[in-house]
Amino acid sequence: MSIVPDSKNWTWVLDRPCEACGLETARIEFRRIPELIVDNAAQWDRVLGRAAPRLRPNDSTWSPLEYAAHVRDVFDRFSVRLTMMLTEDDPLFENWDQEATAIADRYNEQDPSTVLQELQANGSELAQRFAAVPDTALSRTGRRSDGSTFTVETLGRYFIHDPIHHLFDVTGERFTSNA
Repeated sequence: MSIVPDSKNWTWVLDRPCEACGLETARIEFRRIPELIVDNAAQWDRVLGRAAPRLRPNDSTWSPLEYAAHVRDVFDRFSVRLTMMLTEDDPLFENWDQEATAIADRYNEQDPSTVLQELQANGSELAQRFAAVPDTALSRTGRRSDGSTFTVETLGRYFIHDPIHHLFDVTGERFTSNA
C-alpha cells in the first residue's frame, strides 16, 4: 500500500519555525550544518534498532525503515545538488518523486542495517561537502522546476530541516538547539 505523497512546498521553513519538529532554520548558521548532519545520521541507529522497524504506525505514514531509507536518499540527492551549485552556473535540479522512489526501491523491504550504513555514509559525505564550501560560494544559486531558487546557504538550511523533521516523525522528539 502506498502513502499519499506530501505535496506541500516546504520552502516556508526558511522563513518561519517548524511548529512540528521545532527547527528554526533561520537561526541555523551555515557552518553548523555538517555537525547537524552527522548528529542526525548517528541517531538513526536507535530508530532502526527498535523492534519492527518495518511497521507503519498507520496506513498514511511511512515506517521508521522507510523514513531512514528516504533520509539516506535525501543525503545523496542534496550532495548532488550541492555539487551542481558549486560547479555549474544556476543549475536546474531534476525533479524527484519521493513516493515513487520509495515504491520502486521497496524501501520497506530493505535490510535495516544496510540502510543505516548507507545513511551514515551518505550523511558523512554530505557533511564533508558542506564543510568544504568556501564562504565565497555561499551565494551561488540553483533552482527547482517549481521556480524556487536557492543559494548554497539557503539550500543548506532548507535541506537540514528534512532529516531533522523525519527524525521527529519517527521519535516524536523535537529539535531543541536552534542557536
